[in-house]
Parts: sequence; C-alpha cells; structure tokens
Amino acid sequence: MKTRRIFILCVSLLSIATHAIAATTILAGGCFWCMESDFEKLDGVSDVVSGFTGGTLQNPTYNGNHKGHFEAVEITYDPQKVSYRQLLDYYWRHIDPFDDGGQFCDRGHSYKAAVFIATAEERKIAEESKEAVQKMFPKQKVVTQILPATTFWPIKGEESYHQDFYKNNPVRYKFYRWNCGRDQRVQEIWGEKGSHN
Repeated sequence: MKTRRIFILCVSLLSIATHAIAATTILAGGCFWCMESDFEKLDGVSDVVSGFTGGTLQNPTYNGNHKGHFEAVEITYDPQKVSYRQLLDYYWRHIDPFDDGGQFCDRGHSYKAAVFIATAEERKIAEESKEAVQKMFPKQKVVTQILPATTFWPIKGEESYHQDFYKNNPVRYKFYRWNCGRDQRVQEIWGEKGSHN
C-alpha cells in the first residue's frame, strides 16, 4: 500500500513538473499547415495547434468568418531545450518577412506573418530578433508585425482536418506546398539557412 502511494505521488509530481516547464507562444506565418509541419520538426517543441488569433470575432472558422484574424499556430515548447529566442530565429527562416500582403501564394490579411507576444520579455526578445533580421537585409523592410497576444481559437469540429493535415494528407500537402512556392522563396531569401521541408 505504501509503495502504491509513493508511486502515485511520484507520477503526480512528474506530471506537475512536466507542465511547469512547458511554455507556449503564438506565431503566424501564412498557411497553418506549413507552420505546423515546420515547427513540429524542431527539437524541444511538443505540440503545435492550428487556429486563429489577432481578431475580435468570437469562434472564427476557416470556411466561415475569420475576418480580422490571422491563421496561426500555438506552439508548446520546453524552454530548457529551445529558448524563445531560438524559436524566433527558426521562425524567421521559415517565412518571408518582407511580404505585407500575405505569405507566398496565400494572399490577404489572414495569411500575414506576425509574432504574438504575451510578456514584456517576449516583446523585448521579439523586437531584438526582428531588428537582427532587418540588419541582415538593410535594403528591404521587415514588415512582420509584433502584436499583443489575444485569444487563440484552435481549429475544431468539422474543420479539425486542418490539424495534422501534412501528416494525414501527405501527397496533397506536399503538392500544395510546392505549388505555393514556399520553400523556393524561403531558399531565395535565406539560402542554406532556410527551411528544408
């Protein structure tokens, strides 16, 4: 009986400790299928959820109304394995930071790139990171916005097929990604440091 109590206590503490070290952030970088695919490959990331954020509309949907929102991903990560700064360094190399009309073949407000910050420390790191990218490309303007985090609305219900789309529909996903020119443009901007998906 005593052994069982100790076991339950250890499992409970482990569960609490695991949740205590996890952090989340929200990033928008065009198509959430691609953002999910890219970030799930990063060591230290444990979960990537597709959804919407940045607007005022309650319960936005993909096929319905998501006016004012960005397609985004909520990333859960272990800061002991990957820092917020490292997440942002990875992020920049998977988007086009100069495109103010969307990302790649996806056009319009909901496909724009943005970093959603939740704390003053995140704002400081995000601004430093953006400034570093700007210094790398002095002849171009980095237009990716840094915005306060708002409610994140995960994809749900009939639209849940968007979550893990790249895993569940690999041929269709790869065809879309290639036709959209995402990897080609990232390679053009970042060279060997860019995405290789």
